Amino acid sequence: MPTPAQSPRRTADPVLLLTREDVAKLLTIEDCIVAVEHAFRFYGEGTVPPPGILGTHVEHGGFHIKAGVMPFEGRLFYAAKTNANFPNNPTRHALPTIQGVVLLFDAERGTPLAILDSIEITSLRTGAATAVAAKYLARKDSKVATVIGCGTQGRVQTAALLAVLGLDTVYAYDVDADRSAALVAEMQAKKPSVRFEAVTDFAEAARKSDVVVTCTTATKPFLLSEHVRRGTFVAAVGADNEDKQELDARLLVANRVVPDVTQQAATIGEVHHALESGLMKIEDVMVDLGQIVSGRQPGRKSDDEIIIFDSTGMGLQDVAAACAVYRKAKDAPHVNRITLNT
Repeated sequence: MPTPAQSPRRTADPVLLLTREDVAKLLTIEDCIVAVEHAFRFYGEGTVPPPGILGTHVEHGGFHIKAGVMPFEGRLFYAAKTNANFPNNPTRHALPTIQGVVLLFDAERGTPLAILDSIEITSLRTGAATAVAAKYLARKDSKVATVIGCGTQGRVQTAALLAVLGLDTVYAYDVDADRSAALVAEMQAKKPSVRFEAVTDFAEAARKSDVVVTCTTATKPFLLSEHVRRGTFVAAVGADNEDKQELDARLLVANRVVPDVTQQAATIGEVHHALESGLMKIEDVMVDLGQIVSGRQPGRKSDDEIIIFDSTGMGLQDVAAACAVYRKAKDAPHVNRITLNT
């Protein structure tokens, strides 16, 4: 009988290579919401290691790496996403603002399983996180939403909200009126039972809304306390580095804040700016979304409560989304395969 050192070496399984188009075909927002909810539950239970993040700035943008380990359908996976974020890319180079790749591994054997374009994964898992937060934190009778920022993420956020809430009206605002009009036309065709309206005054729309989502690249706060009525759920999505800010710090200080990852939000999210202002202490943030999803902390406590979800993007969301894609991709004949470690 051969010793382990003499055992024949196993040929590694082919690594799947998925383009943005491949991911878009295989990953639905509904599948992503289910997977991301599992990720927040595992994180809240403390049964997985905390996800990691690393950022590097360059002249016209920056890079960040988000990574984590979590089980998915009885198997342990690791994923690391490297994303580039270059806000001026569309006008300077006719390229997407966000580009990158996700590397997915079998976390029990260390075997690479897939290399995935990250654009669709990032967009959908970000929208899915808002949907999960809305499921637990928005009022159950929420009917009206305002989405501020009508690029790709605005469309995903809108679709994600519609998947979990019984909305009948969605207001869309963007500094570029053509983009808000395009979002309304696209979503109206997909959801004729919902009324979509492009607006020129986001503050007026927000005051009439039960849900407000900000998904812009703003570096100065524009959503103020007087724009938000009692009982509103606010998802602050745009701030994913220390230079971005969409919400006035006083809006956070006066209301309940639920981050995706508290320490991460304290470094790169809206919470970061509230802490820097001196108006809030980290101890004022009592709970993050995972603790609520896992049942360890309560969600909405009253219909009058304003709750702010500070979404900075948790690495486990990327693991969950990549796993959801991989589940379908491994049996898809059109997906390219490459061989490593031969």
